[in-house]
Amino acid sequence: MCVPNSSSQNPNGDPKKPPVKSFGNMGPDHWTRSRRDLNEAAFEYYRERGKAPGVAEGGGYRNFYCMDCDGVIPTDPPVGACPHCGVAIHGEVRRYFNWVEIDTPPTSDWLALRPYLLAAGLTSILLIWFLTWLI
Repeated sequence: MCVPNSSSQNPNGDPKKPPVKSFGNMGPDHWTRSRRDLNEAAFEYYRERGKAPGVAEGGGYRNFYCMDCDGVIPTDPPVGACPHCGVAIHGEVRRYFNWVEIDTPPTSDWLALRPYLLAAGLTSILLIWFLTWLI
């Protein structure tokens, strides 16, 4: 256990003397307490997230969040709409606590590539026909 020496701490909060690094018990110089004023925007975000629909009720081992109302949606059993706002849940994109998952790739990739593949095929056929015509 690493506890800083009490004589090396900065109990008066002297701005000229930097606080001692602390990695042991959470004393006044521990990094989470020394930076508490720097993270107010993050704390405010988490306070607001705690007020979202369904957060107070808890949930299962893995939940995701509604993209519209930020409400908690349980994974089991699967639901087709948000229980809080009624918006339809699309299976491709799910928002979790600090990331977004895309379950399946978009279905339009083949449709977007089809004109290019068709043009390449026609160009190849014309090139082969022209080369055979020359020989």
